[in-house]
Amino acid sequence: MNVFRTKSIARMLEGAQKQGLKKTLGAVDLVLLGIGCIIGTGIFVLTGVAAANYAGPAIVLSFVLSGLACGFAALAYAELSSMVPVAGSAYTFAYVSLGEIIAFFVGWCLVCEYTVGAATVAVGWSGYVVGLLKSADIILPAAWTTVPSAGGIVNLPAVLVVIVLTYLLVLGTKESATLNKVLVFVKLVCVGVFLFLATSHVNPVNWTPFFPFGVSGVAGGAAIVFFAYIGFDAVATAAEECKNPNRDIPIGIVGSLIVCTLLYIAVSAVLTGVVPYSLLNNSEPVAFALRSIGMDFGSAIVAVGAICGITTVLLVMMYGQTRVFLAMARDGMVPKKMVRIHPKYGTPHVTTIATGVVVCLLSGLLPIKVIAELCNMGTLFAFCMVSLGVLVLRIRQPKAERPFRCPAVWLVAPLGVFFCGYLIANLPLDTFLFFGTWCLIGLIVYFVYSRFHSELAISKQR
Repeated sequence: MNVFRTKSIARMLEGAQKQGLKKTLGAVDLVLLGIGCIIGTGIFVLTGVAAANYAGPAIVLSFVLSGLACGFAALAYAELSSMVPVAGSAYTFAYVSLGEIIAFFVGWCLVCEYTVGAATVAVGWSGYVVGLLKSADIILPAAWTTVPSAGGIVNLPAVLVVIVLTYLLVLGTKESATLNKVLVFVKLVCVGVFLFLATSHVNPVNWTPFFPFGVSGVAGGAAIVFFAYIGFDAVATAAEECKNPNRDIPIGIVGSLIVCTLLYIAVSAVLTGVVPYSLLNNSEPVAFALRSIGMDFGSAIVAVGAICGITTVLLVMMYGQTRVFLAMARDGMVPKKMVRIHPKYGTPHVTTIATGVVVCLLSGLLPIKVIAELCNMGTLFAFCMVSLGVLVLRIRQPKAERPFRCPAVWLVAPLGVFFCGYLIANLPLDTFLFFGTWCLIGLIVYFVYSRFHSELAISKQR
C-alpha cells in the first residue's frame, strides 16, 4: 500500500460538500477571526516572558524575524487555501500535494498545535483575571489559581473559561463569530489605550543593553514568540464555513497577519521601553507595565482588553482543532464517529467536547512556558510542509486553477522552509523530546489504524 498516495482536489471538494457545515462567514469575519487568534497571549503574555528570558529589548527583532517566517508561510497558505477551500488547513494541503503519511503527520501536529496552544492561552487568560481581581482587592486562593508544579492544586479559572467556550462552540459558528467580532473590537481599543498611555513614559535607558542575551537570544525569542503568530492558519480551517472561500480566505490570512505584525512590533518596543525587561517575566506584563508607571486605571482597562483578547484566541484555537479533526475523520484517519455533526447546531459536537476536556486538563495542570514551547514545534513543522506543498503542486498541477497565486513562489516558499526550520533549531531540547514522543505515537496510530481505514485505502480495496 502506497503511504504517499495523494487525494485529488476534486475529491476533497466533493467530500466537503457532503459534510453539511453551514456557510456563514465572509471576508471581514475571516480577517477578524485571524486577528482574534493572533492578537492575544502573544502580545499580552508571551512578550514579557520572551523579553525577560530570551531577547531583552531585542524582542522587537524577534517579532520581526517571526513575522518574516510567518509571512512567507502565509503566502503559501493563501495559494493553497484558494485552491482547496476545505476544512483541515495544512493537513488538507499536504494530502493533495505531499501524500497521505505526510498529511497524517501534519494533521497530527496540528491537533497538538491547537490543543496545546489553547491550553497555553487559557493559562494566560487565568493570569490576567487573577491580576485584575487582585487590583480590586479580590484575592483568589493560590491553591485554585496555580498549577501543581508551582504549589497549587489546579488552575481553576483556566478550566472554567474552557468549559464556557466549549459550550459556545457546540452551539454554532455564527454565534462564535459574533462573539469574536465584539471581543476583537474591545481588545484592539485596549491595545490602542496601552500605546497611548505608555508611549510618553518610554525611557531609552531601558533599551540598554539592547542585546543582553546576544544575537542568539533574538533567535531564541523568535522561536518562542512565534506562538503569537499561529492564528492566521486558523483562518484556513474555516474554509468550508466561508461564503466565498476562493477570494475571502487569502484576504483573511494575509490581512490579519499584516495588521498584527505591526501591532506586535509597536507594543513590544513600548513595553520594554517603559519597564526593564528583567521585570517582565510574569503572566500579565502589559498591565504590569502600566501599574509600574502609576496608571492603575489604565492597567485595569488593558487587563479587561487582554481578557477579551485572550478569550478570542482560545475560542479560535479550539475551533481550529475541531475542524482539523473533522477533516482527518472524513478521510478515515481517525474514527468517523468522533466527528458526528449535531442535527440542530450543525457543529462537530463530539470532538468539540473532547477537545474541551483535554484543554481543561492541560491548562489546569501545566505551567505556561512548557506548553507554549510544545505548541510551537507542531506549528513550525506544519508551516514547512505547506511551503513545500505549494511548490509540489506547482510542478504536478501547473494548470490547476489558482484564484490566488503566491508571488515569487520559488523564492518565497523555500524562504518559508528556511526560516521555520531555523526557528525549530532554536527551540529547547525538551520540546524536541516531546515532539519526538508525539510523532512516535502518531506513527503507531497511522500504521495500526489510519493506513487501513483511510478513504483512499478503502476505495482501492473495492
